[in-house]
Amino acid sequence: MATLFSGLAALLSGPPAEKEPTMASKFPAASATSGKPGAKPLLAADRIRKTAREMFYRDGIRAVGVDAIVTQAGVTKPSLYRSFSSKDELAAAYLRDYDAEFWARFDAACAAHPGDPRAQLLDYLSGLGGRAVQNGYRGCGLTNAAVEYPEQDHPARAVAVAHKHELRRRLNAMAAEMGAADPNALADGLLLLIEGAFVSSQLFGEGGPAGRVADMADKLIQAHLPA
Repeated sequence: MATLFSGLAALLSGPPAEKEPTMASKFPAASATSGKPGAKPLLAADRIRKTAREMFYRDGIRAVGVDAIVTQAGVTKPSLYRSFSSKDELAAAYLRDYDAEFWARFDAACAAHPGDPRAQLLDYLSGLGGRAVQNGYRGCGLTNAAVEYPEQDHPARAVAVAHKHELRRRLNAMAAEMGAADPNALADGLLLLIEGAFVSSQLFGEGGPAGRVADMADKLIQAHLPA
């Protein structure tokens, strides 16, 4: 547990320079489909990406080898390396996909409550609290990756760090819009609650404290607003 929180502390200490992963512009076609009736065949790169996302999230990036990914995806190892220059670059691609999914969910909560940042945030956190107590939930893939990769120049860590700094920035903007007396303090408190939910969900599961994250955030927000 100490390693987990020390990793989170290092994550928030400052962003390293990001390195843009290099990927091939063309991917070989594959015969498998996405599993939906009438679906078009998936490209080999898409199958690799989908399989890696499932395995990396469930088992951890370091624990999953390239051989296991290509076997599960039903492709060859040369197909993987034609699409991704290394496992590290595949991990970074997985995290970019995870980042996009996170913001799609976050932005949907914001769109549901125009002009009301408190309601926007509580909507997102209510959803997080519900997901965090479900079987198979493994917290935030970006937080997990930052803990797995302490190397400041690792491409996977660079994606995770950029994401967390953007989350902190957006929370700060929302706190200011709410009229918080100290937006920085409220934003950091909310960030700690969110990260705590990501981590505690993996320890307690159903019935754990992560299910209360929206309620705790609402109390924190109220405490930071002018009387």
